[in-house]
Amino acid sequence: MLLAFASPELDVRAVTVVGGNVGLDRTLPNARALVALAGAAVPVHPGADRPLLGRFTSEPRVHGPDGLGGIALPEGAPASGEPAADAIRRLLRTSPEPLTLVGLGPATNLALALATEPAVAGNIARTLLMTGAWGEGNATPAAEFNAFNDPEALAIVLAAGRPVVMVGLELTAQAIATPARLAGLRAAGPGRALAAACAIQASVPAPARLGRTGAALHDPCAIAWLLRPDLFTTRDCPVAVDLGPGPSRGRTSIDRWGRTGAPAYATVAETLDADGFFALLGERLARLP
Repeated sequence: MLLAFASPELDVRAVTVVGGNVGLDRTLPNARALVALAGAAVPVHPGADRPLLGRFTSEPRVHGPDGLGGIALPEGAPASGEPAADAIRRLLRTSPEPLTLVGLGPATNLALALATEPAVAGNIARTLLMTGAWGEGNATPAAEFNAFNDPEALAIVLAAGRPVVMVGLELTAQAIATPARLAGLRAAGPGRALAAACAIQASVPAPARLGRTGAALHDPCAIAWLLRPDLFTTRDCPVAVDLGPGPSRGRTSIDRWGRTGAPAYATVAETLDADGFFALLGERLARLP
């Protein structure tokens, strides 16, 4: 969110909130606080507090029970009274030009908007999702967290017939916030938003999956693709989501080599220029208050 607000190329029309590592009762005030921290004037819309089916699964071990690693932020402006799915439909219905949707959490809000008014999909330029993996997951051995928390919603978005860009775990594993890189970000500027972002990231445990060298900066990779696609290599792939009840639920089957012969309707980000990414992140976040 901070990277998007710091980038004048992006016209952020709204923030819609869903449960993430913690529930909606925490992610909604956190989103409001981040908008205020960035000095942005963007409405924040409350969204789904659970997946389309089943129950929400939190993961407080990553960002703590408050979702911010215990880092206190000033309270933001009140949330909008318009629910997230309604706001997405309205924006798509009334925009004179196609819009890009960005999903950084479970895809529930996007799916609710598309399922209840399918015609609005015609005004989507692309949907950019931080989700999925072609190998091992992080929520389960099979599934990435966002895909696992609402695989039906992800399937709806993938089937909407509009271009999809997926930034998954193999890509974000190349954006490791090591102590040295965090120090470089802190040195980029004196702003409170940059300082808060570094403090929050420093609170994230370094997982064994990444060799305990640091934690991945997942969500900024998706925004960086919008700003600097030259930092990435991509591949067009067929993608399917496991919707079954077993241990593979939420797995994204990404056919990188065209074995199935299915249409390659998703663009999957594969490699990242990590040095260029962190340079972009520092330069942009240093612009914020």
